[in-house]
Amino acid sequence: MPGTRPGRFRQAGYTSPLPNEPGPMDPVNRQLSVAPMMDWTDRHCRVLHRRLAPAALLYTEMVHAQAVVRGDRARLLGYSDEEHPLALQLGGSEPALLAQAARIGADEGYDEINLNCGCPSERVQEGTFGACLMREPARVADCVAAMIAAVPSRVPVTVKCRIGVDDQDDYEGLERFVATVAEAGCRTFIVHARKAWLKGLSPKENREIPPLDYERVFRLKHEHPQLTIVLNGGLATVGAVKSVLPKVDGVMLGRAAYHTPWILAELAQALDSRPLPDRIALVRELRPYVEARLAAGDRLAMIVRHWLGLGHGLHGGRSFRRILTEEGRLAGAGWAVVERALASLDPGLAEAA
Repeated sequence: MPGTRPGRFRQAGYTSPLPNEPGPMDPVNRQLSVAPMMDWTDRHCRVLHRRLAPAALLYTEMVHAQAVVRGDRARLLGYSDEEHPLALQLGGSEPALLAQAARIGADEGYDEINLNCGCPSERVQEGTFGACLMREPARVADCVAAMIAAVPSRVPVTVKCRIGVDDQDDYEGLERFVATVAEAGCRTFIVHARKAWLKGLSPKENREIPPLDYERVFRLKHEHPQLTIVLNGGLATVGAVKSVLPKVDGVMLGRAAYHTPWILAELAQALDSRPLPDRIALVRELRPYVEARLAAGDRLAMIVRHWLGLGHGLHGGRSFRRILTEEGRLAGAGWAVVERALASLDPGLAEAA
């Protein structure tokens, strides 16, 4: 930007520079990732996404640090080896507790530990974490420093945030937040390109009503090339992803990856030159996983609820979704239900309007 000096927050009284020297080498490929989504990106969802996009970085649902430290770790942190690379997203605002949780996550084999500074839900606000932390960059810096000190250097500690919160809605506020947290050692920021309204909008409305501002994120990357900046928000097509990738280090898909998961296979083809898999064969390859999880006590409905979008756009897609939904919840439901659902699909024909 004309008349500005990259690497500094340009406001009277603030002189703290962003570090210009590179941090430790980030071992994670961030070109494509799938957002952490509460009630959606559980282990069953992630296994499907891994088959669709072999190189994508996957994230857990947000887990509060206290639950990690004191809760049922097998249930909260369990995953399958094929899910790697896999990041654990933590919620919280207490440095010591987050450090403990980060250490546990690293010990469990997670490839990254991420701090949530973007969730606007009332429950999260009551706990003084999530998006409200954007008002407290110094606290976030303390949290990040404690987490970095607690994990091996091979495990990056990253932050997912918004471009602003409430009336804090300008580039300078975003840069001040990033500068402060970067000084604590964070080198990777996943930025949801919408601000959050903490009062008056539901979490769903916060994903749709505040306007997207990609330019603010592009500017952040342009002025601070030493940081890794990943863009999140509103990306729903291969064309949209390809258009923004030259300006950032990676993209993160959320609802599009969940509701129309085939886009992950299309992106793997577009970005990594991977051949498109056969959709029905891909599902059938999941049979050993499904049967192992059923034997472990999981119910079929909890596994296949993440597959409903696979039939999107195909002839028979409605029947596919209906069979999985209605029959998948029956007592004793097993792989035969999946085969009946697959039999209704015709990948060669488009779904009727």
